[in-house]
Amino acid sequence: MKTYQHLFGPVPSRRMGLSIGVSPIPRKCCNYSCIYCQLGRTNKLTNIRQSFFDLQEILNEFKDYLKEEIKFDVVTVVGEGEPTLYKDLKELIMGLKELTTKPVAVITNGSLLHEENVREALYEADIVLPSFDSYDKESFKKIDRPFGKIKYEDVYEGLMVFSKEYKGELWIETMMIKNINDHEEALLKMKDLLKNINYDRLYINTPVRPPAERWVEAASKESIKQAVNLLGGISIDMLHSEGFFSEEKDDYKAILSIIKRHPMNQYEIDTFLKSRKCEKIEEIFEALKKDENVEVIDYKGYITYRYQS
Repeated sequence: MKTYQHLFGPVPSRRMGLSIGVSPIPRKCCNYSCIYCQLGRTNKLTNIRQSFFDLQEILNEFKDYLKEEIKFDVVTVVGEGEPTLYKDLKELIMGLKELTTKPVAVITNGSLLHEENVREALYEADIVLPSFDSYDKESFKKIDRPFGKIKYEDVYEGLMVFSKEYKGELWIETMMIKNINDHEEALLKMKDLLKNINYDRLYINTPVRPPAERWVEAASKESIKQAVNLLGGISIDMLHSEGFFSEEKDDYKAILSIIKRHPMNQYEIDTFLKSRKCEKIEEIFEALKKDENVEVIDYKGYITYRYQS
């Protein structure tokens, strides 16, 4: 099987099943530097939309990928940063939909929804999943750490407008951070803000993989339960996901191909390698620990492996 520059997976998604990821932007290229980001701190902070990669090159990769006849449930434009920074997003979504009957989803931080051309691009998607983590300017700056010119009022207004115009499925995700947005006052403010948004689902999440900032803590089960009750959301912890996949034949390279875009803990790696009937699991773990490009993090009792660029 081929190695692809812009495609990865399928990877398990607790929201959508098995997802083929499409990355139209360079790694860590984003207009936020969220404190909880599983990829680590953003090192390419920008708010300029660009044609980072050739559109046809990405679509040609997807054509080749489909020839492998790999099982998947959804195509997700997600990248390793903010996908709406890709200037040709509309054409990309339309091109993907011409090649598959599976739904095309876009995971976004929602920062550019106040821009009409971004909304028009996302109208083409079957599912749009914007983040909505903050309840005011201060929490916005503390959690999402946006590019300097991005205003909380614009982000919220953009989400409201988009939600009233969009014909597909709008699934909002809220990341709960201990002592920042998981207390009752914050949740009640968020509840009021959500009243002005037309959405189909609201997912309540909390960091399960090592965040960008070590001081970030996951919300407690009690806080998550309170958020679910007050906001009427769905806890991501309650959802189930299938296993990881890589087209790489070499087991070590397969692990690297996944963790470049999606960090894995030791149990996920062990299960993944056993599914491939790998006989050198311990050797692979040792190699990961010695690899200078792999960050090994002990977080919440799990050893997580994250690729560093």
